[in-house]
Formats: sequence, structure tokens, C-alpha cells
Amino acid sequence: DVLDVNKSYGKESILHHIEFSVGSGEIVGLVGESGCGKSTTARLITGLVQADAGSVLLEGEEILGRKGRRQREVYRKIQMVFQIPQDSFDPMQTLETGILEAFRNQGMSRKEACLHLPELLKKVELSSETAMRYPRETSGGECQRAAIARALAVQPSLLICDEATSALDAAVQAQIVQLLKKLQREEGLAMLWIGHDLALVRELCSRVIVMRQGKIVEQGETREVLEYPKEEYTKLLMEYSL
Repeated sequence: DVLDVNKSYGKESILHHIEFSVGSGEIVGLVGESGCGKSTTARLITGLVQADAGSVLLEGEEILGRKGRRQREVYRKIQMVFQIPQDSFDPMQTLETGILEAFRNQGMSRKEACLHLPELLKKVELSSETAMRYPRETSGGECQRAAIARALAVQPSLLICDEATSALDAAVQAQIVQLLKKLQREEGLAMLWIGHDLALVRELCSRVIVMRQGKIVEQGETREVLEYPKEEYTKLLMEYSL
């Protein structure tokens, strides 16, 4: 739960009284034009950015302001998947090595991590041959599947996808969206989907939050908000996305 969160940089106010929740096993969309505060909200939830005021509860526990070991616990429970997956992997290591590192960060031995790897690759529909390649040797879709696998390795409570398909072509976007829907069903994973493509939001999310200039202007069930928008800004977003 994000409760009355505010964030400013100097005199510039970035987030104003942000409030929303993501339930267990739920996929919630966070939409709005570039610069409206979506990514800042994500970084704040993960602890990469500190809030000026407000509260963020994960499974009922306050996670804002944590440091050291307690902050690392948050990193395990909340994972992010980014827009350019190749940039989130070490170019000098194979995708497999990056995924195994996530297992090792939980305290697993390398042997134990290697035993868990095949099942995880199967979940994200990535072949072991592809996993043994370097990021530059894979397609955007393959690398994004590896990024999702790495995030799932730590068994998070919340997966934040920040423009996770916007750099992919339409066919690959559809494949990744179907994969995430399958993972949500099978793993009961809660997801916050950040993006601007309302067609993907309609396909993937049960609820949607509309942001403008650091404020939430509308939120509710996806079908209701997108088919019967109450705010003029939401109507404009709909027209822009058509």
C-alpha cells in the first residue's frame, strides 16, 4: 500500500499525495504521459528514492527509510524489470550467470542454484542454450525473459515492470504479456505495470491508475476507467493511444 506519499526535488514537487494499493496476485497498471512521476513512484517503492512524507507498506510492514540489511530484505521482496533488458545484465557475463547470481544472493550454493535453474528457465520459456549466451547475442525478447527469470529467482512478493515491453516489437510484446499473465496465474505474483500503451494495460491489468503531473487523477477497474473515463485527461490519453 502506498499511502499519502510526497516527493520534491528542491522546489519542484514531483509526487503529490500518491495513494494506491496492489493486492496479492493482482496486476495493476500505472499510466500517464512521460514525466508524470510513474518511474519516480516505482523507485520510491523499491527504496532507490526516499520519500519526503508518507508511507509504503509491504505485507503490512513499513518499508520506507530502511537501511542496510533491512533494505536488502526489501530488494528481495520487490523486483523490477526495466525497459532495456540488455542494460540490466553485465555484458561480460552470460544471462545464465546473471540468473544464477540472483539465486546465490539468497545464500544458495552454486550447485543448488544450478539445480533450480532449469525449472526457472522453463517457467519463462527460455531455452538453456539461449541462457548461455551473452546479452549482446540475444534478442530483446529473449533478454527480457532472462530478466524476468532473474527477478523470479528471489521469489518476490511484488514485480514492478517499468515500460518492460516498450522497446520490443508488437509480436514480442504480446508474447511477454502472455508470459506475465501466465506467471501471475501460476505464481500468484502481484505486479505493478508501468507504461503508456493502454491496449497492453487493457489486456494485462485488472485495475488501472492514471497519473498526471505527479498526481493520481483517476483509478479503478481497468474496463470501467478505459471505457467510461471520468476525467478529461484520461479521455485524452485514450485518444492519443488509438
